[in-house]
Amino acid sequence: MAGIPLYFVDLQDDLDDFGFEDYGPDCESMRISAFLDIPGQDNLTPLARLEKYAFSDNIFNRQIIARGLLDVLRDFSSTEDDFLTVMEIVVRLSEDVEPTVRTELMEQVPQITIFLQESRPQFPRAFSEYLLPILVRYLTDPNNQVRKASQEALLILLEQDLIEQSDLENRVCPILLELSAPENDDEYKVEAVNIICKMISMLGRQTVEQMLLPRFCDLCSDSKLFQVRKVCAANFGDVCNAVGQEATEKFLIPKFLELCSDSAWGMRKVCAECFMAVSYTTSSEVRRTKLSPLFINLISDPCRWVRQTAFQSLGPFISTFANPSTAGLYVKEDGTLSIRPPTEDMLADSYGVDRAHCSSSSGKADVFTEANRASPSSSFSEDCSTTTVEGDGSHRPPANSSTEGRPPDVFNSFIYWRSPLPDISEELDLLPVEESREDADVESESNPVCKSFMASSDIEKVLQSLQGHMDDPDVQAQVQVLSAALRAAELDSVTPEEAASTQESSEPSEETPGSVCTQCPSPTHQEPEEPDLPPQSPVSEDEPLLPIVPLQEEESPEDEQIKVQDVVPQPLLDQYLSMTDPVRAQTVDTEITKHCAYSLPGVALTLGRQNWHFLKDTYETLAADVQWKVRRTLAFSIHELAVILGDKLTAADLVPIFNGFLKDLDEVRIGVLKHLYDFLKLLHADMRREYLYQLQEFLTTDNIRNWRFRYELAEQLILILDLYSPKDVYDYLRVIALTLCSDKVSEVRWISFKLIVAILRKFYADGESELGINFINELIVQFRHSPKWVGRQAFAFICQAVVQEECMPAEQFVTHLLPNLLSLASDPVPNVRVLLAKALKQTLLEKAYFTSLGNPHLDAVEKTVQAMQLDRDQDVRFFSTAEPKRHLRSTPLEQSVD
Repeated sequence: MAGIPLYFVDLQDDLDDFGFEDYGPDCESMRISAFLDIPGQDNLTPLARLEKYAFSDNIFNRQIIARGLLDVLRDFSSTEDDFLTVMEIVVRLSEDVEPTVRTELMEQVPQITIFLQESRPQFPRAFSEYLLPILVRYLTDPNNQVRKASQEALLILLEQDLIEQSDLENRVCPILLELSAPENDDEYKVEAVNIICKMISMLGRQTVEQMLLPRFCDLCSDSKLFQVRKVCAANFGDVCNAVGQEATEKFLIPKFLELCSDSAWGMRKVCAECFMAVSYTTSSEVRRTKLSPLFINLISDPCRWVRQTAFQSLGPFISTFANPSTAGLYVKEDGTLSIRPPTEDMLADSYGVDRAHCSSSSGKADVFTEANRASPSSSFSEDCSTTTVEGDGSHRPPANSSTEGRPPDVFNSFIYWRSPLPDISEELDLLPVEESREDADVESESNPVCKSFMASSDIEKVLQSLQGHMDDPDVQAQVQVLSAALRAAELDSVTPEEAASTQESSEPSEETPGSVCTQCPSPTHQEPEEPDLPPQSPVSEDEPLLPIVPLQEEESPEDEQIKVQDVVPQPLLDQYLSMTDPVRAQTVDTEITKHCAYSLPGVALTLGRQNWHFLKDTYETLAADVQWKVRRTLAFSIHELAVILGDKLTAADLVPIFNGFLKDLDEVRIGVLKHLYDFLKLLHADMRREYLYQLQEFLTTDNIRNWRFRYELAEQLILILDLYSPKDVYDYLRVIALTLCSDKVSEVRWISFKLIVAILRKFYADGESELGINFINELIVQFRHSPKWVGRQAFAFICQAVVQEECMPAEQFVTHLLPNLLSLASDPVPNVRVLLAKALKQTLLEKAYFTSLGNPHLDAVEKTVQAMQLDRDQDVRFFSTAEPKRHLRSTPLEQSVD
């Protein structure tokens, strides 16, 4: 009786008086209708008796009726009259003065509504006419417990989509708007705000924008009650997601700016928590111009708790700037990151590239465009650069850089991560351009001035005239375009081979550009020597010639390292990189480096592999952090980072860190081990082969009891087999597999047996039957003739698994394994004979090869089974006589293990 509520004991006599004699401690699990239909109890019908108990003076009787209304409806609502009678009792019961009765009734409303919809479709308006008014009235009930129950019931009904749209708009939303009015009581207002915020994500966008969004915006500015603003801030991300980008930027962003500047630090902390969700629903312009400066303010907040939360949200916020399509990556349906095939064109949707315009360029230019998409920072080969400038041999003016033989779309924002430069073609058209030249002899050196250089010198004059107005951004853009046009004019005059030789042999000279001429390889005319560029647009000597991209100059590796990226606002990136500063751990959060490590793959995906140099030092710092939790976080995500960076950067920057993790603590090594296959498959075959020597180090752990570490190693080795040749598997992985098969923990041994089977499958699938036979002979020596019964039992299981998985030809099995397997019938240990009986009865004799007529080996198997049926051990006789009862969800191998 200790676990029985007190009111059951105190009111047991009252229950007897009202017909609930047997309605004791188990009342919740019994059907109330059973007590309403007891004959001879009184002269009342069951429904009349229900009404009697529902309005009894005893509170507990009314609670019991309210709790059992669902059972009552199941039994007494088949006819319309009975149904209406029950619903009238429900309505009267909802007016009970006792709060506990009203609470019990409201808790039953969702279940009753579901029952009516599924089992009583003949009463479609029952909920709207009877139950919904009760629910709406209880939202304003004076008792707090009743209001909570009605709010929970409302949310359940919304999740199940059981309330019609018209009822929501006309009956539910008005009462919520009334409760959240400024003049209403504070307690009601806070509850109404909670329910409004949760309802917004469940209602249609049009309903939210018309009815709830204006009130939500007003509540965000409630200066009277801090709790109201805090609830709004906590749900701000969900509201933004519900109303969409347009309404978010128009109505919600201004309110969010106010909340982030609230005087209460708790408000600013909540805003920092939901910053990523808000940023996700805004455009890139709003994210960059409004949210980024706002987030910088939160990072610099005077309150430490706000700064701590802001730094925790910094990485996720930076990730909202990401565009995986531009990084050549995409997320699969299962959530894994994968490399996008290079043939897919992801630029049309993301950046609005004019396909018709691009298609007018030559096929050779398309090859360069694809190369730029695959590796924006890569340089092109010399022969490819030459093919793009083939033409009719005439000098093309710099102002008409989109003529035939040159791709018209010479600038692509995807490649260089910047806004398109302004069009100044009209200014360029004003420049005097030499339209043509007369043919000249190749060996002629008599022409003192090359006429084709006139255009270049004119552009230089324009550049010099603009130097006094460099403060104007438009002028800066024009200088950049003119410099690119100057470079294009020079590329038209000089072939890549000649330009390279000229850059290597030329010395700085005081001579005028017109006093030196160089020859073009063309046998028909001469080309001028490439002049020096003005100081405003220096050109690196190592700069490759890219005639298809004249508006952007390739930079040397040193210049690329210091180039400022524009994917993410630089202040945000600087703050993220500062998270590894030891001062941050003292002034912000002791685990700030762990948050930095956790979000680093997302930041790397956002920046793209071309900006990896910004994160490289930070990643190396985190990899050497003294806290093993930080290194463990990196170890668990290094395979994802390898996908983002590609094979070259992985080999250069991640492999050394990966090697360090292999020698770290077990808590760190397990992160590497769990994704060992995912990382190794991204490496080149030569580098991957170097890890064959290190895999055996995983057998050594800091704690020998950490058997799950060895279990994970066996699982990974099953996958890794596909990455190596059969010879490598035999020389290196075979030894590890045999060691794991002798492990002290049975779970490790069982998974290792599957590894043995996978190795045999690889040998025979690749045609290396000799290696397979050698491996089988080793298994026979180590397990069949093992002095320990566990080894001999393992041999029986391996043979059963080989037959079950069909990993080797049946002829090879019966020749090399079957005789040794059948010899276990005389083993002195019953456990070995039991597993042999299972293997023969459940696996071998179920295969068509062994049961076919004329099979010479069928006789030996059947004789062994018959002999085991007479075994002295009861379990051996049982498993060899009849097949035991199997679990529905277990395989034969799993049953054998059991």
